[in-house]
Amino acid sequence: MHYPKSLQIIFFSFFLLSYSNGKDKHTWTDFRGPSGDGIVADCPRNLPTKWSEQKNVVWKTEIKGRAWSSPVIWKEQVWVTNSTPDGKSMGAFCVNSKTGDIIYKFELFENDNVEPLGNSVNSYGSPSPTVEEGRVYIHFGSYGTVAINTETGKIIWKRTDLPCRHFRGPGSSPVLFEDLLILTMDGVDFQYLVALNKKTGETIWKTDRSTKWDDVEPNGKIRGDGDLRKAYSTPTFTNVGGKTIMISPGAKSCFAYDPKDGKEIWNVTYSGYSNASRCVIYKDNVIINTGYGKPHLISIKLDPQARGNITKSHVNWDIFKRVPKRSSPIIYKDNLYMTTDEGILTCLDLQNGKSVWSDRMPGHFSSSPILADGNIYFFSEMGHCYVVKPGEKYQLVARNELDSGFMASPAVSGKSIYARTKTHLYRIEKL
Repeated sequence: MHYPKSLQIIFFSFFLLSYSNGKDKHTWTDFRGPSGDGIVADCPRNLPTKWSEQKNVVWKTEIKGRAWSSPVIWKEQVWVTNSTPDGKSMGAFCVNSKTGDIIYKFELFENDNVEPLGNSVNSYGSPSPTVEEGRVYIHFGSYGTVAINTETGKIIWKRTDLPCRHFRGPGSSPVLFEDLLILTMDGVDFQYLVALNKKTGETIWKTDRSTKWDDVEPNGKIRGDGDLRKAYSTPTFTNVGGKTIMISPGAKSCFAYDPKDGKEIWNVTYSGYSNASRCVIYKDNVIINTGYGKPHLISIKLDPQARGNITKSHVNWDIFKRVPKRSSPIIYKDNLYMTTDEGILTCLDLQNGKSVWSDRMPGHFSSSPILADGNIYFFSEMGHCYVVKPGEKYQLVARNELDSGFMASPAVSGKSIYARTKTHLYRIEKL
């Protein structure tokens, strides 16, 4: 059934209310926030646009280790995962949002056999937690997943039996849907999504990717040792025709699933792999990033009747110039903003995918941006943050710098930005 536009808007409004724990200005529940797109709700927040080590920093807490997970926040608790650089020990910190004091420190998984990362881009602690009232869920891919009582600090359940050879470390963050905790496991050997009962950790459903691989040589050997089968993406939920679907990009294909039972609805194929960007929703379209190889940004029409492979029938536009490999895009009005790994910032017209303008922000970028108070914040691997005013031309509001660089994406709670560098967690606020 095709629903009238007015009813679609009503359905989508209810969907946003059901998923946005961010009704409370003091929560940031997931990677890229409650809405999963980096957009800060309930503005104005009066967030700072200028800071330094000496200015507008409320507190700074050292986090020893190497982990690129983004902070999540539930009221007075800020949660981040952590790992030793060699991946032998994986854990988490809970920090008091007001003081920066460490409330809990966990060593959750001890690993004797850890596969080397083989690059400087990822870490063993890249998946961000997801948090709700009373519980936080910490995930390290196949190394383990755990649910923790946020009031007592006690472990509720733990799983270490979900196979996946990540090869270069895990990266996909967990997501919650109703009573399910959904994990994305895209490795060189296995590629699947699995839903656990969030209260018990019991497996409810498991769905293998149905990707048609094109990396097998005539002699049967897999090209690149399976590297072309990996992904690091985090699913996005949206409402189509009154029904919630889950969109999950993987290597070579993006899939839509029914999150209740994991059944595949449709897929779109491409040549990319090692996707890390989280897709964004624009009206009745989803925008996906295909990852490494030759990165493409693809707009797909969301259709309640879509089934099977819809690459030829539902792709609105497909571009490959100045597309990032890792960071996620952000939407303001009818334009999309994205920065390449090398700092080329582009504004796109979402109607047709055409470039409105491009400019340069010196540095390298892995972190995904946030939008708040009419400004977009881009955090670089060099420790800079470029605050940009969206519009028909490049407008730099401020350029800030901290002592270390950013791989993690920022979070927002109240009037504060919580930013994780390679060495510290910061609370930044107008003082």
